[in-house]
Amino acid sequence: MAKGFMIIDGQRVAFDGEKNVLSVVRKAGIEMPTFCYHSDLSTYGACRMCIVEDERGKIDAACSMEPRDGMVIKTNSMRLLKHRRTILELLLASHDCNCTTCEKSGNCRLQELAQQFGVRRVRFNDTRERMEIDDSSPAVVRDPNKCILCGDCVRVCEEMQGMNIIDFVGRGARMQVAPAFDRRLSETKCVSCGQCAAVCTTGAITVRNQIGEAWDAIHDPKKRVVIQIAPAVRVAVGEAFGIPAGQNVLDKFVTALKLIGVDEVYDTIFGADLTTVSEAEEFKARLAAGGPFPMFTSCCPAWVKYLEMENPDYLKNISTCKSPMEMFAAVLRDKYAAKDAADGRRTYHIAIMPCTAKKMEAAREEFVHDGMPDVDLVLTTREIIDMLRETGIQLDQLELESPDLPFGLGSGAAMIYGATGGVAEAVVRHCVPDKSKNALREIEFMGLRGDGAIKEATLHLGDQEIKLAIVNGLVNARKLLRDIDEGTAFYHLVEVMTCQGGCVGGAGQPQSLRATKHERRDGLAAADHSATFKRAERNPMVMDLLSEMGEKKAHELLHVSYVKD
Repeated sequence: MAKGFMIIDGQRVAFDGEKNVLSVVRKAGIEMPTFCYHSDLSTYGACRMCIVEDERGKIDAACSMEPRDGMVIKTNSMRLLKHRRTILELLLASHDCNCTTCEKSGNCRLQELAQQFGVRRVRFNDTRERMEIDDSSPAVVRDPNKCILCGDCVRVCEEMQGMNIIDFVGRGARMQVAPAFDRRLSETKCVSCGQCAAVCTTGAITVRNQIGEAWDAIHDPKKRVVIQIAPAVRVAVGEAFGIPAGQNVLDKFVTALKLIGVDEVYDTIFGADLTTVSEAEEFKARLAAGGPFPMFTSCCPAWVKYLEMENPDYLKNISTCKSPMEMFAAVLRDKYAAKDAADGRRTYHIAIMPCTAKKMEAAREEFVHDGMPDVDLVLTTREIIDMLRETGIQLDQLELESPDLPFGLGSGAAMIYGATGGVAEAVVRHCVPDKSKNALREIEFMGLRGDGAIKEATLHLGDQEIKLAIVNGLVNARKLLRDIDEGTAFYHLVEVMTCQGGCVGGAGQPQSLRATKHERRDGLAAADHSATFKRAERNPMVMDLLSEMGEKKAHELLHVSYVKD
């Protein structure tokens, strides 16, 4: 790693291992403008907004320059400022500037930089033909008229997910970002992870907005609106209201939902405890039967969809347990059937999730009964933030109210479902015979947590050595499957999370850098530490419900098969 000093705008700045000049400039306290630079992705250097000028007058992009000892640069010369304003004008001239009605308004990088650099007039005409909006995906909407060709979506789909669903097509003025052969997203192998929308700097790719459907249900007197809240939402929703990332605002959030007219609010950690108990028992049964291994966790719908399309031979390896969202939905459908018939109202079930793929999961035929989905509507964290803003509710100023019972109670193990490694750790907590505090600490530090590409761990259940793997991102899942196929790797249990860091980094969450995702993860860990009980089997409501249902009904409500007959 290179070390040395640079002179940036006359200021001496040390560098030690920074990968580019842009990082050193930001280290000096100067926030350089960028569109195409994303710290988790490869360097592209296309937008040229981060250009700097050296002592000889040469101009280059700071993101693609390596720092050198003694390098002298300017970041804000008159020449550079003129170039940046011209770039912004050209981008605006080829951009659909209906900003007031855009999904990204107020959170658009192009809008932000145009304001920052004082671009109030565009001298160039937009001569492009208007392109069709692609709203075929259940998770995201693609508007090519707003694309500025920064390439962030292309690189996240290729480098983090390994899917290559969208890419640059055409040449010159006709270049655009789109699926191959001008297909719509629904006609591709898109898994609805939404990470393209998460990194999009404008409104070219956005999360499908279903806020109108939610308001219609809330204001319909014939509907009982019941909500469940996923673990990762509580440590991110507060960010939009000035609350630090990672702070658990669940009780304030429940108050807010009741204020906007929701009838009952429950916690998805109840469903997560159901999943843990069911999945752990299934895992122990597989250990006794000798397989099939590995057993893959089933909580991430994008991962399930990936296997269906890319490697269906492994569908038999996926746990038969439904995801916590769908387990909870099945229980709710069963419990409210008689109540709905008695009072003439229909229970309308909304799930607030950090994940765009949950919109796709809710619409799957496996989770539709008598023509009605078990989850009527999935709202992302971003959508519920917009709903609260619409009502003027200030989340940070609200009093506390706990989720409703009996489905508002969950364990610490359920809390950590929202971060990578949490599902596997919850299962391990249930399976190990030693239930002491020391055993819990040993599990916590055995290497299951964290956002490494592929993390491995080993534990002993009795005389048997159990091998575990935790995978971040589909590109790494592809590598793991190849190693298993080639016989160079073997695991008993594998957890796969499509999004970096797990659900805390889901595409439905407020936009964030890796450090913010870590703060959210730490917030869930803190909630686990302060939980009354740490293991799913200690949840009395869950154990009573399983006992009441019996084995046959529990299997009917809580399990699913993705293998077609």
